[in-house]
Amino acid sequence: MEAVLNQPVLVLNRLWQAVNVVGARRAFGLLARDHAQVVHLSEDSYRVLSLLDWIDFSTHNPPLSEVEAVHTVSHRIRVPKVILLTLFDRLPRKELKLTRNNVFHRDRNRCQYCGSTFHRDELNLDHVIPRHYGGKTTWENIVCSCVSCNTRKANRLPHEAGMRLIRKPSRPKWRPVISMVMGQEGREYWKDFLDLAYWNVELDE
Repeated sequence: MEAVLNQPVLVLNRLWQAVNVVGARRAFGLLARDHAQVVHLSEDSYRVLSLLDWIDFSTHNPPLSEVEAVHTVSHRIRVPKVILLTLFDRLPRKELKLTRNNVFHRDRNRCQYCGSTFHRDELNLDHVIPRHYGGKTTWENIVCSCVSCNTRKANRLPHEAGMRLIRKPSRPKWRPVISMVMGQEGREYWKDFLDLAYWNVELDE
């Protein structure tokens, strides 16, 4: 039962925008207080169901496996994959973290000097304006760089090394993306609502 109640559930605000992922236990709590409704894909369209409607739906459409159901004294209730908040219509205000993976994601794994695409294990981060010139670790001064270009540029400004950026680095606009394990169950069901990003340790200044 504990594993079932920890199943991930995508949370949408009233505008149907993804704002969070919670465990099934928390999702059922929101449903019980009428703070949310279940979103269920049925015949190529989404239905919105109250908890009572969802219990009735679960009775007539039992889950295929035990890991998809919560048992009560009198009911076997399907674990929802997506819920819709009934009151919250804002997006959470948050700054996109400056991390290695987020820089790689912004630059699409392309070296910003030679333009070639690499596996992330073969990429470095480069300070466009080197630290000893006063360059800071910011979105506007960090770019994705291959080992060869990083070695060639060294601790110089791009023009000093005879190099040019293919694109000026900038801070990406934050979108309500959810970090989750690749291959996590339910992700396919979330695809209409969810943008994917990677959140890791924030880079030091």
